[in-house]
Amino acid sequence: MNMPQSFGTNASPLHTSEDSIIYLAPTADTNKCWPIRPTLRNELDTFSVHFYVFFGPNISVPPDRAAVFAINLMPVLDSGGVLNMELKLNLSTLKGANLTVFGCLNHGMPLFLRENSSPKCESESAAGFFLSVNVSSNITKLRIPYPQTGTWYLGLRSLCATEHGFEACTNVTVEVYMRSYLTPCINDCGTYGQCKLLRTNNYLYAACECKAGWNGWGCTDNSEAYSYSFQLLSTLLLCLSNLMFVPPVAIAIRSHYLLEASVYIFTMFFSTFYHACDQPGIVVFCIMEYDVLQFCDFLGSLMSVWVTVIAMARLKSIIKQVLYLLGAMSLSMALQLDRHGLWNLLGPSLFALGIMAVAWTVRTVRRRRCYPPTWKRWLFFLFPGTMIATSAMALYAFVETEENYFYIHSIWHMLIAGSVGFLLPPRSKPDAKVTPLKRKRGCGYQLCVNEHEELGLVDPAIISINSICTS
Repeated sequence: MNMPQSFGTNASPLHTSEDSIIYLAPTADTNKCWPIRPTLRNELDTFSVHFYVFFGPNISVPPDRAAVFAINLMPVLDSGGVLNMELKLNLSTLKGANLTVFGCLNHGMPLFLRENSSPKCESESAAGFFLSVNVSSNITKLRIPYPQTGTWYLGLRSLCATEHGFEACTNVTVEVYMRSYLTPCINDCGTYGQCKLLRTNNYLYAACECKAGWNGWGCTDNSEAYSYSFQLLSTLLLCLSNLMFVPPVAIAIRSHYLLEASVYIFTMFFSTFYHACDQPGIVVFCIMEYDVLQFCDFLGSLMSVWVTVIAMARLKSIIKQVLYLLGAMSLSMALQLDRHGLWNLLGPSLFALGIMAVAWTVRTVRRRRCYPPTWKRWLFFLFPGTMIATSAMALYAFVETEENYFYIHSIWHMLIAGSVGFLLPPRSKPDAKVTPLKRKRGCGYQLCVNEHEELGLVDPAIISINSICTS
Protein backbone atom coordinates (compact mmCIF):
# COMPACT_ATOMS: atom_id res chain seq x y z
CA MET A 1 0.00 0.00 0.00
CA ASN A 2 1.26 3.48 -0.85
CA MET A 3 1.74 5.81 2.09
CA PRO A 4 -0.18 9.11 2.03
CA GLN A 5 1.72 12.05 0.55
CA SER A 6 0.93 15.65 -0.20
CA PHE A 7 2.15 18.26 -2.65
CA GLY A 8 2.02 21.86 -1.53
CA THR A 9 0.36 24.60 -3.54
CA ASN A 10 1.45 27.73 -1.66
CA ALA A 11 5.21 27.84 -1.21
CA SER A 12 6.11 25.19 -3.75
CA PRO A 13 8.46 25.95 -6.63
CA LEU A 14 6.56 25.86 -9.92
CA HIS A 15 7.81 24.24 -13.12
CA THR A 16 5.80 25.51 -16.10
CA SER A 17 5.96 25.17 -19.87
CA GLU A 18 4.52 26.85 -22.93
CA ASP A 19 1.59 24.43 -22.85
CA SER A 20 0.48 25.83 -19.47
CA ILE A 21 1.12 22.51 -17.76
CA ILE A 22 2.27 22.90 -14.19
CA TYR A 23 4.08 20.47 -11.93
CA LEU A 24 4.00 21.14 -8.22
CA ALA A 25 7.13 20.02 -6.46
CA PRO A 26 6.98 18.56 -2.95
CA THR A 27 7.03 20.95 -0.08
CA ALA A 28 7.01 20.87 3.69
CA ASP A 29 4.40 23.61 3.91
CA THR A 30 1.26 22.22 5.47
CA ASN A 31 -0.93 25.33 5.27
CA LYS A 32 -2.31 24.33 1.87
CA CYS A 33 -1.73 20.90 0.40
CA TRP A 34 -3.27 18.55 -2.09
CA PRO A 35 -3.23 15.12 -0.48
CA ILE A 36 -2.35 12.07 -2.51
CA ARG A 37 -4.68 9.22 -1.75
CA PRO A 38 -3.02 5.80 -1.63
CA THR A 39 -4.40 2.60 -3.13
CA LEU A 40 -4.68 -0.91 -1.76
CA ARG A 41 -3.14 -3.76 -3.73
CA ASN A 42 -4.91 -7.12 -4.16
CA GLU A 43 -2.94 -9.77 -6.05
CA LEU A 44 -5.12 -12.43 -7.69
CA ASP A 45 -2.74 -14.22 -10.04
CA THR A 46 0.33 -13.68 -12.22
CA PHE A 47 0.03 -10.15 -13.65
CA SER A 48 -3.49 -9.96 -12.23
CA VAL A 49 -3.72 -7.21 -9.59
CA HIS A 50 -6.57 -4.92 -8.54
CA PHE A 51 -5.92 -1.51 -6.99
CA TYR A 52 -8.60 -0.21 -4.63
CA VAL A 53 -9.09 3.35 -3.38
CA PHE A 54 -10.13 3.97 0.19
CA PHE A 55 -13.86 4.69 0.34
CA GLY A 56 -14.04 3.92 -3.39
CA PRO A 57 -14.50 3.08 -6.17
CA ASN A 58 -16.66 6.23 -6.49
CA ILE A 59 -14.48 9.25 -5.81
CA SER A 60 -15.35 12.93 -5.49
CA VAL A 61 -13.49 15.57 -7.50
CA PRO A 62 -13.76 18.99 -5.80
CA PRO A 63 -14.10 22.15 -7.93
CA ASP A 64 -11.16 24.05 -6.43
CA ARG A 65 -8.35 21.51 -6.54
CA ALA A 66 -7.22 18.26 -8.10
CA ALA A 67 -7.79 14.79 -6.71
CA VAL A 68 -4.55 12.82 -6.82
CA PHE A 69 -4.12 9.06 -6.46
CA ALA A 70 -0.97 6.95 -6.31
CA ILE A 71 -0.59 3.46 -7.77
CA ASN A 72 2.54 1.52 -6.91
CA LEU A 73 3.79 -1.11 -9.37
CA MET A 74 6.23 -3.66 -8.00
CA PRO A 75 9.44 -4.52 -9.89
CA VAL A 76 9.36 -7.77 -11.92
CA LEU A 77 5.91 -8.70 -10.59
CA ASP A 78 3.99 -6.00 -12.49
CA SER A 79 6.16 -4.91 -15.40
CA GLY A 80 5.21 -7.77 -17.72
CA GLY A 81 1.46 -7.11 -17.82
CA VAL A 82 -0.95 -4.36 -18.88
CA LEU A 83 -1.98 -1.45 -16.64
CA ASN A 84 -5.67 -0.64 -17.13
CA MET A 85 -7.35 2.60 -16.07
CA GLU A 86 -11.10 3.20 -16.42
CA LEU A 87 -13.04 6.38 -15.56
CA LYS A 88 -16.82 6.80 -15.62
CA LEU A 89 -18.49 10.13 -14.91
CA ASN A 90 -21.64 10.09 -12.77
CA LEU A 91 -23.93 12.33 -14.82
CA SER A 92 -26.38 12.80 -11.96
CA THR A 93 -23.79 14.86 -10.03
CA LEU A 94 -23.23 17.48 -12.77
CA LYS A 95 -26.27 19.59 -11.83
CA GLY A 96 -26.57 20.82 -15.42
CA ALA A 97 -23.02 22.18 -15.63
CA ASN A 98 -21.01 21.85 -18.84
CA LEU A 99 -18.23 20.14 -16.97
CA THR A 100 -15.31 18.00 -18.06
CA VAL A 101 -13.10 15.94 -15.79
CA PHE A 102 -9.53 15.83 -17.07
CA GLY A 103 -7.02 13.28 -15.88
CA CYS A 104 -3.26 12.93 -16.16
CA LEU A 105 -1.64 9.57 -15.51
CA ASN A 106 2.10 9.99 -15.16
CA HIS A 107 4.99 7.99 -13.78
CA GLY A 108 7.10 9.42 -10.97
CA MET A 109 5.65 12.95 -11.05
CA PRO A 110 2.06 14.15 -10.78
CA LEU A 111 0.96 16.54 -13.52
CA PHE A 112 -1.97 18.94 -13.07
CA LEU A 113 -4.02 20.98 -15.49
CA ARG A 114 -4.27 24.67 -14.67
CA GLU A 115 -7.23 26.89 -15.38
CA ASN A 116 -7.39 28.55 -18.83
CA SER A 117 -4.99 25.95 -20.19
CA SER A 118 -5.08 23.68 -23.18
CA PRO A 119 -6.16 20.11 -22.35
CA LYS A 120 -2.81 18.38 -22.60
CA CYS A 121 -0.84 16.17 -20.29
CA GLU A 122 2.79 16.94 -20.98
CA SER A 123 5.55 19.39 -20.17
CA GLU A 124 9.18 19.94 -21.08
CA SER A 125 10.41 17.56 -18.41
CA ALA A 126 7.58 15.04 -18.20
CA ALA A 127 4.78 13.54 -20.25
CA GLY A 128 1.77 11.57 -19.15
CA PHE A 129 -1.34 9.90 -20.48
CA PHE A 130 -4.37 12.12 -21.01
CA LEU A 131 -7.93 11.12 -20.04
CA SER A 132 -11.20 13.04 -20.08
CA VAL A 133 -14.90 12.38 -19.41
CA ASN A 134 -17.87 14.69 -19.94
CA VAL A 135 -21.58 14.63 -20.73
CA SER A 136 -21.19 13.38 -24.30
CA SER A 137 -18.55 10.78 -23.44
CA ASN A 138 -18.80 9.73 -19.82
CA ILE A 139 -16.57 6.62 -20.06
CA THR A 140 -12.89 6.44 -20.96
CA LYS A 141 -10.39 3.60 -20.83
CA LEU A 142 -6.60 3.57 -20.95
CA ARG A 143 -4.31 0.58 -21.33
CA ILE A 144 -0.52 0.69 -20.92
CA PRO A 145 1.35 -2.48 -21.96
CA TYR A 146 4.47 -3.31 -19.95
CA PRO A 147 4.27 -0.30 -17.61
CA GLN A 148 7.32 1.10 -15.89
CA THR A 149 7.59 0.00 -12.29
CA GLY A 150 7.40 2.50 -9.48
CA THR A 151 4.68 4.97 -8.51
CA TRP A 152 2.13 6.20 -11.01
CA TYR A 153 0.11 9.30 -10.20
CA LEU A 154 -3.39 10.00 -11.46
CA GLY A 155 -4.48 13.61 -11.14
CA LEU A 156 -8.16 14.46 -11.77
CA ARG A 157 -9.37 18.02 -12.20
CA SER A 158 -12.92 19.19 -13.00
CA LEU A 159 -13.17 22.25 -15.27
CA CYS A 160 -16.08 23.96 -16.96
CA ALA A 161 -15.97 25.05 -20.60
CA THR A 162 -16.34 28.80 -21.22
CA GLU A 163 -15.68 31.23 -24.03
CA HIS A 164 -12.17 31.83 -22.70
CA GLY A 165 -11.28 28.17 -22.25
CA PHE A 166 -11.66 25.93 -19.25
CA GLU A 167 -12.25 27.49 -15.85
CA ALA A 168 -12.87 26.15 -12.39
CA CYS A 169 -16.46 25.23 -11.70
CA THR A 170 -18.16 26.80 -8.71
CA ASN A 171 -19.87 24.66 -6.12
CA VAL A 172 -19.97 21.54 -8.33
CA THR A 173 -18.38 18.45 -6.83
CA VAL A 174 -18.62 15.65 -9.36
CA GLU A 175 -18.40 11.95 -8.72
CA VAL A 176 -16.23 9.68 -10.87
CA TYR A 177 -16.06 5.90 -10.81
CA MET A 178 -12.40 4.87 -11.01
CA ARG A 179 -11.15 1.36 -11.67
CA SER A 180 -7.45 0.50 -11.89
CA TYR A 181 -6.12 -3.00 -12.38
CA LEU A 182 -3.35 -5.05 -13.94
CA THR A 183 -3.98 -7.87 -16.45
CA PRO A 184 -1.65 -10.20 -18.38
CA CYS A 185 -3.03 -9.22 -21.80
CA ILE A 186 -5.49 -6.74 -23.28
CA ASN A 187 -9.01 -8.23 -23.11
CA ASP A 188 -7.46 -11.69 -22.89
CA CYS A 189 -6.39 -11.28 -26.56
CA GLY A 190 -9.99 -11.45 -27.78
CA THR A 191 -11.45 -14.11 -30.06
CA TYR A 192 -8.54 -14.30 -32.48
CA GLY A 193 -5.66 -14.61 -30.04
CA GLN A 194 -4.26 -16.45 -27.06
CA CYS A 195 -2.57 -14.90 -24.04
CA LYS A 196 0.70 -16.60 -23.21
CA LEU A 197 3.26 -16.21 -20.44
CA LEU A 198 6.77 -15.97 -21.89
CA ARG A 199 10.25 -15.81 -20.39
CA THR A 200 13.27 -14.15 -21.98
CA ASN A 201 16.56 -13.85 -20.10
CA ASN A 202 14.80 -14.50 -16.77
CA TYR A 203 12.28 -11.76 -17.57
CA LEU A 204 8.67 -12.93 -17.32
CA TYR A 205 6.04 -11.20 -19.41
CA ALA A 206 2.70 -11.86 -21.08
CA ALA A 207 1.90 -11.40 -24.76
CA CYS A 208 -0.85 -12.14 -27.25
CA GLU A 209 -0.33 -14.72 -29.96
CA CYS A 210 -2.66 -13.60 -32.76
CA LYS A 211 -4.04 -15.91 -35.42
CA ALA A 212 -5.95 -15.75 -38.69
CA GLY A 213 -4.09 -12.60 -39.78
CA TRP A 214 -5.14 -10.48 -36.79
CA ASN A 215 -2.54 -8.17 -35.24
CA GLY A 216 -2.14 -5.63 -32.44
CA TRP A 217 -1.55 -5.68 -28.70
CA GLY A 218 -4.92 -7.36 -28.13
CA CYS A 219 -5.34 -8.99 -31.57
CA THR A 220 -7.87 -6.33 -32.58
CA ASP A 221 -6.29 -5.10 -35.83
CA ASN A 222 -8.21 -6.74 -38.68
CA SER A 223 -6.45 -4.96 -41.54
CA GLU A 224 -4.84 -8.24 -42.61
CA ALA A 225 -7.40 -10.64 -41.11
CA TYR A 226 -8.57 -13.70 -43.01
CA SER A 227 -12.17 -13.85 -44.16
CA TYR A 228 -14.64 -16.45 -42.89
CA SER A 229 -14.52 -18.40 -46.15
CA PHE A 230 -10.73 -18.46 -46.04
CA GLN A 231 -10.76 -19.74 -42.44
CA LEU A 232 -13.28 -22.43 -43.39
CA LEU A 233 -11.16 -23.48 -46.35
CA SER A 234 -7.99 -23.71 -44.27
CA THR A 235 -9.75 -25.75 -41.57
CA LEU A 236 -11.20 -28.21 -44.08
CA LEU A 237 -7.86 -28.53 -45.85
CA LEU A 238 -6.00 -29.29 -42.62
CA CYS A 239 -8.62 -31.80 -41.49
CA LEU A 240 -9.39 -33.59 -44.76
CA SER A 241 -5.71 -33.96 -45.66
CA ASN A 242 -5.52 -36.60 -42.93
CA LEU A 243 -7.64 -38.90 -45.10
CA MET A 244 -4.38 -39.74 -46.88
CA PHE A 245 -3.76 -42.12 -43.97
CA VAL A 246 -6.57 -44.40 -45.21
CA PRO A 247 -4.41 -46.14 -47.89
CA PRO A 248 -1.53 -46.83 -45.43
CA VAL A 249 -4.06 -48.26 -42.96
CA ALA A 250 -5.45 -50.57 -45.65
CA ILE A 251 -1.95 -51.64 -46.72
CA ALA A 252 -0.93 -52.30 -43.11
CA ILE A 253 -4.03 -54.40 -42.41
CA ARG A 254 -3.55 -56.39 -45.62
CA SER A 255 0.09 -57.06 -44.70
CA HIS A 256 -0.93 -58.13 -41.18
CA TYR A 257 0.72 -55.09 -39.56
CA LEU A 258 -2.17 -54.60 -37.17
CA LEU A 259 -0.24 -52.68 -34.52
CA GLU A 260 1.09 -50.26 -37.11
CA ALA A 261 -2.39 -49.82 -38.57
CA SER A 262 -3.78 -48.93 -35.13
CA VAL A 263 -1.10 -46.24 -34.75
CA TYR A 264 -2.03 -44.75 -38.14
CA ILE A 265 -5.73 -44.71 -37.21
CA PHE A 266 -4.88 -43.01 -33.91
CA THR A 267 -2.84 -40.38 -35.74
CA MET A 268 -5.50 -39.74 -38.36
CA PHE A 269 -8.26 -39.32 -35.76
CA PHE A 270 -6.48 -36.97 -33.38
CA SER A 271 -4.78 -34.95 -36.11
CA THR A 272 -8.17 -34.25 -37.69
CA PHE A 273 -9.84 -33.06 -34.50
CA TYR A 274 -6.75 -31.22 -33.26
CA HIS A 275 -6.69 -29.03 -36.36
CA ALA A 276 -10.45 -28.54 -36.11
CA CYS A 277 -9.91 -27.22 -32.57
CA ASP A 278 -6.72 -25.30 -33.34
CA GLN A 279 -8.38 -22.77 -35.64
CA PRO A 280 -9.28 -19.33 -34.21
CA GLY A 281 -12.56 -17.51 -34.53
CA ILE A 282 -15.84 -19.07 -35.52
CA VAL A 283 -14.52 -22.04 -37.51
CA VAL A 284 -13.56 -24.21 -34.54
CA PHE A 285 -14.73 -27.54 -33.14
CA CYS A 286 -13.23 -29.19 -30.05
CA ILE A 287 -14.24 -32.65 -28.82
CA MET A 288 -11.99 -32.37 -25.75
CA GLU A 289 -9.44 -30.03 -24.20
CA TYR A 290 -7.05 -28.37 -26.63
CA ASP A 291 -3.92 -29.50 -24.77
CA VAL A 292 -5.03 -33.14 -24.85
CA LEU A 293 -5.74 -33.00 -28.58
CA GLN A 294 -2.38 -31.37 -29.27
CA PHE A 295 -0.46 -33.94 -27.24
CA CYS A 296 -2.22 -36.87 -28.93
CA ASP A 297 -1.67 -35.39 -32.39
CA PHE A 298 2.05 -34.86 -31.82
CA LEU A 299 2.46 -38.28 -30.20
CA GLY A 300 0.61 -40.02 -33.02
CA SER A 301 2.71 -38.27 -35.67
CA LEU A 302 6.00 -39.25 -34.04
CA MET A 303 4.82 -42.80 -33.33
CA SER A 304 3.79 -43.23 -36.98
CA VAL A 305 7.32 -42.44 -38.10
CA TRP A 306 8.80 -44.63 -35.37
CA VAL A 307 6.74 -47.79 -36.01
CA THR A 308 7.15 -47.50 -39.79
CA VAL A 309 10.96 -47.39 -39.68
CA ILE A 310 11.14 -50.13 -37.04
CA ALA A 311 8.84 -52.30 -39.17
CA MET A 312 11.19 -51.77 -42.13
CA ALA A 313 14.05 -53.20 -40.04
CA ARG A 314 12.32 -56.63 -40.02
CA LEU A 315 13.31 -57.45 -36.44
CA LYS A 316 12.11 -60.36 -34.37
CA SER A 317 8.62 -59.95 -32.99
CA ILE A 318 9.65 -59.66 -29.33
CA ILE A 319 12.38 -57.09 -30.11
CA LYS A 320 10.01 -55.06 -32.27
CA GLN A 321 7.37 -54.94 -29.54
CA VAL A 322 9.93 -53.82 -26.95
CA LEU A 323 11.13 -51.03 -29.25
CA TYR A 324 7.54 -49.92 -29.87
CA LEU A 325 6.90 -49.67 -26.13
CA LEU A 326 10.17 -47.87 -25.38
CA GLY A 327 9.53 -45.48 -28.24
CA ALA A 328 6.06 -44.59 -26.97
CA MET A 329 7.34 -43.85 -23.47
CA SER A 330 10.37 -41.88 -24.66
CA LEU A 331 8.35 -39.80 -27.11
CA SER A 332 5.76 -39.00 -24.44
CA MET A 333 8.51 -37.71 -22.16
CA ALA A 334 10.10 -35.67 -24.97
CA LEU A 335 6.78 -34.05 -25.86
CA GLN A 336 6.26 -32.98 -22.27
CA LEU A 337 9.69 -31.35 -22.22
CA ASP A 338 9.41 -29.48 -25.53
CA ARG A 339 6.35 -30.08 -27.65
CA HIS A 340 7.42 -27.89 -30.57
CA GLY A 341 11.09 -28.84 -30.74
CA LEU A 342 12.46 -29.85 -34.12
CA TRP A 343 14.54 -32.63 -32.58
CA ASN A 344 11.38 -34.30 -31.31
CA LEU A 345 10.85 -35.33 -34.93
CA LEU A 346 14.44 -35.66 -36.15
CA GLY A 347 15.77 -37.47 -33.07
CA PRO A 348 13.45 -40.53 -33.13
CA SER A 349 13.63 -40.67 -36.92
CA LEU A 350 17.43 -40.76 -36.97
CA PHE A 351 17.58 -43.30 -34.13
CA ALA A 352 15.07 -45.58 -35.87
CA LEU A 353 16.98 -45.23 -39.14
CA GLY A 354 20.14 -46.27 -37.29
CA ILE A 355 18.43 -49.42 -36.00
CA MET A 356 17.17 -50.21 -39.50
CA ALA A 357 20.61 -49.65 -41.02
CA VAL A 358 22.24 -52.02 -38.52
CA ALA A 359 19.58 -54.69 -39.12
CA TRP A 360 19.91 -54.44 -42.89
CA THR A 361 23.72 -54.53 -42.70
CA VAL A 362 23.72 -57.68 -40.55
CA ARG A 363 21.25 -59.37 -42.89
CA THR A 364 23.34 -58.34 -45.93
CA VAL A 365 26.54 -59.78 -44.42
CA ARG A 366 24.88 -63.07 -43.47
CA ARG A 367 23.24 -63.57 -46.86
CA ARG A 368 26.21 -62.14 -48.80
CA ARG A 369 23.89 -60.10 -50.98
CA CYS A 370 22.21 -56.73 -50.79
CA TYR A 371 19.09 -56.41 -48.65
CA PRO A 372 16.33 -55.90 -49.72
CA PRO A 373 17.40 -58.33 -52.44
CA THR A 374 15.16 -57.26 -55.34
CA TRP A 375 15.81 -54.16 -57.44
CA LYS A 376 12.07 -53.66 -57.87
CA ARG A 377 11.73 -53.08 -54.12
CA TRP A 378 14.39 -50.38 -54.27
CA LEU A 379 13.18 -48.70 -57.45
CA PHE A 380 9.42 -48.71 -57.02
CA PHE A 381 9.03 -48.53 -53.23
CA LEU A 382 12.08 -47.49 -51.20
CA PHE A 383 13.37 -44.75 -53.49
CA PRO A 384 10.03 -42.91 -54.02
CA GLY A 385 9.05 -43.41 -50.38
CA THR A 386 12.36 -41.96 -49.18
CA MET A 387 12.08 -38.98 -51.53
CA ILE A 388 8.52 -38.23 -50.39
CA ALA A 389 9.46 -38.51 -46.69
CA THR A 390 12.53 -36.30 -47.18
CA SER A 391 10.43 -33.66 -48.94
CA ALA A 392 7.92 -33.74 -46.08
CA MET A 393 10.69 -33.28 -43.51
CA ALA A 394 12.16 -30.36 -45.46
CA LEU A 395 8.78 -28.62 -45.71
CA TYR A 396 8.13 -29.08 -42.00
CA ALA A 397 11.57 -27.89 -40.89
CA PHE A 398 12.48 -25.11 -43.32
CA VAL A 399 9.44 -23.93 -45.29
CA GLU A 400 6.50 -23.92 -42.89
CA THR A 401 5.69 -20.53 -41.31
CA GLU A 402 2.67 -18.98 -39.64
CA GLU A 403 1.61 -17.32 -42.90
CA ASN A 404 1.66 -20.48 -45.04
CA TYR A 405 0.82 -22.92 -42.25
CA PHE A 406 -2.59 -24.04 -43.48
CA TYR A 407 -1.48 -25.29 -46.90
CA ILE A 408 2.15 -26.27 -46.19
CA HIS A 409 1.07 -28.32 -43.18
CA SER A 410 -1.71 -29.92 -45.25
CA ILE A 411 0.89 -30.92 -47.83
CA TRP A 412 2.99 -32.29 -44.96
CA HIS A 413 0.04 -34.49 -43.92
CA MET A 414 -0.38 -35.89 -47.42
CA LEU A 415 3.33 -36.45 -48.05
CA ILE A 416 4.11 -38.16 -44.76
CA ALA A 417 1.04 -40.41 -45.11
CA GLY A 418 1.89 -41.21 -48.73
CA SER A 419 5.46 -42.15 -47.84
CA VAL A 420 4.18 -44.72 -45.35
CA GLY A 421 2.35 -46.54 -48.13
CA PHE A 422 5.62 -46.92 -50.07
CA LEU A 423 7.98 -47.65 -47.16
CA LEU A 424 5.91 -50.18 -45.22
CA PRO A 425 7.47 -53.59 -45.99
CA PRO A 426 5.45 -56.44 -47.51
CA ARG A 427 3.93 -59.16 -45.41
CA SER A 428 6.47 -61.27 -43.58
CA LYS A 429 6.72 -64.90 -44.65
CA PRO A 430 5.69 -67.33 -41.92
CA ASP A 431 8.52 -69.22 -40.23
CA ALA A 432 9.07 -72.73 -41.60
CA LYS A 433 7.80 -75.29 -39.11
CA VAL A 434 8.69 -79.00 -38.97
CA THR A 435 5.50 -80.89 -39.76
CA PRO A 436 5.03 -84.27 -38.11
CA LEU A 437 5.40 -87.31 -40.36
CA LYS A 438 2.22 -89.05 -41.32
CA ARG A 439 1.69 -92.21 -39.35
CA LYS A 440 1.48 -95.27 -41.53
CA ARG A 441 -1.35 -97.65 -41.09
CA GLY A 442 -0.46 -100.93 -39.50
CA CYS A 443 2.30 -101.71 -37.10
CA GLY A 444 4.46 -98.68 -37.67
CA TYR A 445 7.57 -100.37 -36.30
CA GLN A 446 10.06 -98.49 -38.40
CA LEU A 447 8.40 -95.15 -37.62
CA CYS A 448 8.47 -95.67 -33.87
CA VAL A 449 12.05 -96.88 -33.92
CA ASN A 450 13.15 -93.85 -35.98
CA GLU A 451 11.47 -91.44 -33.56
CA HIS A 452 13.20 -93.00 -30.58
CA GLU A 453 16.49 -93.00 -32.41
CA GLU A 454 16.16 -89.30 -33.16
CA LEU A 455 15.37 -88.55 -29.55
CA GLY A 456 18.24 -90.72 -28.38
CA LEU A 457 16.21 -92.25 -25.58
CA VAL A 458 16.70 -96.01 -26.02
CA ASP A 459 18.57 -98.52 -28.07
CA PRO A 460 16.38 -99.66 -31.01
CA ALA A 461 17.62 -103.24 -30.67
CA ILE A 462 15.98 -103.68 -27.27
CA ILE A 463 12.52 -102.46 -28.28
CA SER A 464 9.96 -105.22 -28.61
CA ILE A 465 7.64 -105.22 -31.54
CA ASN A 466 4.57 -105.81 -29.40
CA SER A 467 5.20 -102.71 -27.31
CA ILE A 468 5.56 -100.54 -30.41
CA CYS A 469 2.60 -101.79 -32.39
CA THR A 470 0.00 -100.97 -29.80
CA SER A 471 -0.69 -97.56 -31.36
